[in-house]
Amino acid sequence: MPPYPFALVSLSRGRNFGQTGPSTYPGIVPPELPDVVFLTDGGQDANLAGDRIVSFIDEARSSLELAIYDAHFDNDGGPNAPVRPDASHLTGRFLGALDKAEKRGVKVRAIYNDPDGPGPTPNAATTVEPPAGRSFLQRLRDCVPARGIDGRFDLMHHKYVVRDADDPATAAVLTGSTNWTTDSFTRMENAILTIPSQGLAQTYRLDFEQLWPKRNVENSGKIDDEPDTLTYNGAPMAVRAMFSPGRGAKMSQLIARRIGEAKLRVRICSPVLTSTPILGTVAEVLHDGKVDTMVTVDGTQMRQVLRQWHDDGRAAWKGPLYYYVRNSGRLAEKHSTPYGPGTLHDFMHAKMVVADDWVLTGSFNCSHSGEQNAENLVEIQSAAMADRFAAFIESVHARYAGTPRH
Repeated sequence: MPPYPFALVSLSRGRNFGQTGPSTYPGIVPPELPDVVFLTDGGQDANLAGDRIVSFIDEARSSLELAIYDAHFDNDGGPNAPVRPDASHLTGRFLGALDKAEKRGVKVRAIYNDPDGPGPTPNAATTVEPPAGRSFLQRLRDCVPARGIDGRFDLMHHKYVVRDADDPATAAVLTGSTNWTTDSFTRMENAILTIPSQGLAQTYRLDFEQLWPKRNVENSGKIDDEPDTLTYNGAPMAVRAMFSPGRGAKMSQLIARRIGEAKLRVRICSPVLTSTPILGTVAEVLHDGKVDTMVTVDGTQMRQVLRQWHDDGRAAWKGPLYYYVRNSGRLAEKHSTPYGPGTLHDFMHAKMVVADDWVLTGSFNCSHSGEQNAENLVEIQSAAMADRFAAFIESVHARYAGTPRH
């Protein structure tokens, strides 16, 4: 496997992880099974997500690569941050877990979206308790080597952690739609997906290595991945990853193809629905009326998009497609709080598509802008996992389907 993947990289795998038998590595616990945690608006406190992330970090034995779009918690985000005591301790928990990982010899690196351009030179100094009153990301830079990725033009929008990519016993990826913020943990629909797979971990590390040295989004995601074979609920589960911007257009086309090929069900949660291939295919599936389809979006964000399309003129032709989906009776909209400094962030933030027994999830919105951002998409073929995602999407749809339209 090439150590400097700055050109096209193709990975072919056929490993079987997720077994429940004893580990062949003394002193190391067997890898966890593929699993997903779903978050809802007001349905849990911040510790559900916090515990999952900290436990994932605590199992690291050799390396951790973190790619986090946004990370801040109550009481560390400045005077406008809302105060909810259930999350005020999370900064210390996460930094403490990373500090302990370094002390047991784990190589830790982190990247984050920097809207003002690249961040400072990495600092390897370990300080588990930096001065109070500073943001999580400021304190993270004091704790582990960390680099800001230029987010002035296209976002570094990942939310993943790669663990022990070189160790078949503990290699895993934690990904999904969940930013590391109090509101993401407690007031948004989100998912945290954990997949034990060395092949998948190595693929995500390749994406990380394309972002780390150049500190910009533009040339990342140039990876062609092949499915890995895992076991879930006693049956085979195929999983692979794709990344934008390198494969952004292919990601939208893949989602559209899975939706178009579905025979029984289509279930979608996405903050916005603006990708032309996806939006057009959803409209076509609804017009045909042969497949049971449910779509849930963030209505507040979609109204903003529709205004932008109208004002811009060049994209105004997309409006009728969205209104067709909206008027089908199969779309639900969450009326979240409009974005603003210091406001509550309670968006419908889940990013997931189920098409029959296929799941497509990660950080990637069903949007055109997502094709240019640094995003990740996990494609899973598993009836049992698809059933879990579909049940969650159906519950979100039922919650918001009856709300009055704005």
